[in-house]
Amino acid sequence: MLTTPKVASYMVNRHGVIDEAGMTEIRTRPGPASPHSQTGTTWLAIRGVLFMLVVSLPTINPTWASTLEDGNTAWERRDYATVLKLYRPLANKGDAHAQFSLGLMYYKGQGVTQDYKQAVKWYRLAADQGIASAEFNLGLAYYYGQGVTQDYKQAVKWYQLAADQGFADAQGNLGNLYYHGQGVTQDYKQAVKWYQLAADQGFADAQFNLGLTYHKGQGVTQDYEEAAKWYRLAAEQGIASAELSLGLIYKSGRGVTQDYREAMKYLQMAAEQGLASAQFNLGVMNHNGHGITQNYPEAMKWYRLAANQKNVDAQVMLGYMHRFGQGVVQDYPEAIRWYRLAADQGSALAQFFLGVMYGGGRGVTQDLKEAIRWYRLAADQGNALAQSNLGYMYSTDQGVAQDYSRAHMWYHLASLSGDTNAAKNRDIIEIKMTPEQISEAQKMTLACQARHLKGCR
Repeated sequence: MLTTPKVASYMVNRHGVIDEAGMTEIRTRPGPASPHSQTGTTWLAIRGVLFMLVVSLPTINPTWASTLEDGNTAWERRDYATVLKLYRPLANKGDAHAQFSLGLMYYKGQGVTQDYKQAVKWYRLAADQGIASAEFNLGLAYYYGQGVTQDYKQAVKWYQLAADQGFADAQGNLGNLYYHGQGVTQDYKQAVKWYQLAADQGFADAQFNLGLTYHKGQGVTQDYEEAAKWYRLAAEQGIASAELSLGLIYKSGRGVTQDYREAMKYLQMAAEQGLASAQFNLGVMNHNGHGITQNYPEAMKWYRLAANQKNVDAQVMLGYMHRFGQGVVQDYPEAIRWYRLAADQGSALAQFFLGVMYGGGRGVTQDLKEAIRWYRLAADQGNALAQSNLGYMYSTDQGVAQDYSRAHMWYHLASLSGDTNAAKNRDIIEIKMTPEQISEAQKMTLACQARHLKGCR
């Protein structure tokens, strides 16, 4: 007798072991440096506190010093009209610091109409005199194509100049370019080098990125303990992605002693910053009772927050909880609503569950052809349960004409992903098949694999 897939517990188990949510994105500093930015080893400690000069920069003309000081005071009180009045004459006379400040004013539209081209003009004049923050901002302009044609190679050039002066933001962003291979040949070791230099200065984004490279073993030997170290340093500065990653490391016990309570603590910190992946994972912890008493209403709360940010996994889980009445009154139409939102974003699991709902007539009029449509979409993405269900429907003449060869193909594809029920069902129907049908099934399986499962019928 054919065995149908059991899916009631699959969803929670599948999501209960997600360890990579939110940890695949390298962080970059997208915004420009300000006149209060500082290069060197103490940059983060004094960031935004006082205006300082890089040692290698031109000496300020003594006659301009008081004007620059007055301009800096006006900047701090956001009196941009006074800043413009004081700095423009100095910028026209070649003062690099005034030039940089004008560039920033044009970039942000402070005291002037926002004009990226004018910003680039003044940044370039200051950068040509060695102002590291201007070099960095010019790199940003080339990276994003603001005021200039987007050019990653030029971004590399200007980041490199600033990075060589010890400018932590530039070092971190240069690491990102090497990591992604933008403007340079992709080189994880170079990325790690620049992340390390920036991280050693206390630059939080670089600390997180360095943790990520150790976590994944990119450019360095994989080392979960070292990953946890850098995640912790970044988390202590409030980087939500680091809090999430550290929470998941504590959950898995890789690089640290497994500790669900510590996992909950860091996930909560990231979730409260609005990070959808953290909200989802916090929902999972409450759903499964990891580190705390199982709490469906609390799980629903965090899933909903994440789902409202279009987090696909959270949308699927809300569908699951409404389907089985966990923390809410069982509500098939509401389950379908959440499944559909996730399915429309391409979630194979949501597509599979929609197939189940249409196949069983739960919350909708039973429609086997619609069930098959959703199963196909999920199967095209390699979802083994959908593949197995397609095998079952072809073998039992449900929504499609009975076809043992196609049933065999789908069961076999599902078995390759570890679905033992599918393997058993394949062997059962194989007894009923002729040698020609088995040969046809094998050919269709190979053809489907050659197409990477796309469009298999």
